[in-house]
Amino acid sequence: MVDVAQHELRLHADPARVVVRPFHLAWQASGPDLERVQKLAREIYALDTRTVRAELSVVLRDFADRHSQIEKVFDDRFREIEPRLGLSGPIKKEMRQLIGAYFCHEYSFAAAALMNPSVVAHPDQTGLQPGSVRILLSLRAVGEGHISTIAFREGIISAGRQLVLMPQPSFATAATLGKHKPGTPDDVSTLDCFRDSNISGTVIFPVTEAQRNGLEDLRLVEFMHEGGEREWMGTYTAYSGHDIRSELLRTRNFRTFTLTPIKGGAGRNKGMALFPRKIDGKYCMIGRQDGKNLYLLRSDSIDCWDGGELLLEPCFPWELVQIGNCGAPIELDEGWLVLTHGVGAMRKYAIGAALLDKSDPSKVIGRTPNPILSAADEDREGYVPNVVYTCGAIRVGDDLFLPYGVADSSVCFAFVSIHEILAAMR
Repeated sequence: MVDVAQHELRLHADPARVVVRPFHLAWQASGPDLERVQKLAREIYALDTRTVRAELSVVLRDFADRHSQIEKVFDDRFREIEPRLGLSGPIKKEMRQLIGAYFCHEYSFAAAALMNPSVVAHPDQTGLQPGSVRILLSLRAVGEGHISTIAFREGIISAGRQLVLMPQPSFATAATLGKHKPGTPDDVSTLDCFRDSNISGTVIFPVTEAQRNGLEDLRLVEFMHEGGEREWMGTYTAYSGHDIRSELLRTRNFRTFTLTPIKGGAGRNKGMALFPRKIDGKYCMIGRQDGKNLYLLRSDSIDCWDGGELLLEPCFPWELVQIGNCGAPIELDEGWLVLTHGVGAMRKYAIGAALLDKSDPSKVIGRTPNPILSAADEDREGYVPNVVYTCGAIRVGDDLFLPYGVADSSVCFAFVSIHEILAAMR
């Protein structure tokens, strides 16, 4: 059996964490819906100066202490929608801000659940004690309407399996859609962090029609390019409310992000995870292409994936319904360590592991016949009972640091000896 050292820290949903979001009152609409938008704008524009100041004062009194630079947020929102409002002539600052406020709303992005984390080494490793690692967690946050967004949290792991998460900033802010770069495909989006926000205060919301109902289960990995440059990438599931597809988040600094659809037949599925470097000159992924088994995929292009060869099938009772990956493969001297999830009787989820050959990851060296971690006791209860799930772990010394979601409701943390995981395989 593998000994799992549970950390006492647990993260829960928090309705107090809010951001200002666009209020989509038939935004980008036409016909009668656009007429409603323009009628509202005209009614606000018709208010006298005293009323505008009084109403804006009420809004600022209610919300300025809850959000950073909210007047600028309102002004930016007005400029975003101004071309569709049908207003003419110069518009004073207070009027712009009030109109912007009518087309914004406060959104509690993690009111319903916080789950399915992944973890990478933080881009900044300066100022640490020997043996310590600064980490960066990605989290799936779920709010009103069951909309999933991507949130982040920074922390430090130190000797003795100590974990400390950095305090969250008072204000959370949504990354904003940047200008489209010339030469970039139309379906690639660029997002920029709010100027005064740090990583732990940044939330990434859906920005395209394909993402309308959520960005789900980001699997982050620190990717090393052949020239030695580092880039943080992560696959996630874009959900429109009807269809799913895999997309790729890319960043070099966690200040600017690009969101790119994954093309090819494999991109129509979910649960893809990227190896942290090329193997034999090709990008490699682990993915579940048929809803049940795991496949190894190779590609010459980071954003186009087809085919795949069967890698792992359900074998043990705890995984007979289906298996999937739990994040990017982790490189060890012994091979590629792949965390897997399995679904067994009563739709109970558990986490196991497999070891792949380092030079040829299509060869399976071993896998755990029993789960490393499964839902038990209080960890069974939540929005979706009997589920433990992770989107990625990280090696810290001789340990695997494993953040994981519990019952699609909260996030827990554990340390597991890599030696014990490998020894448990057959």
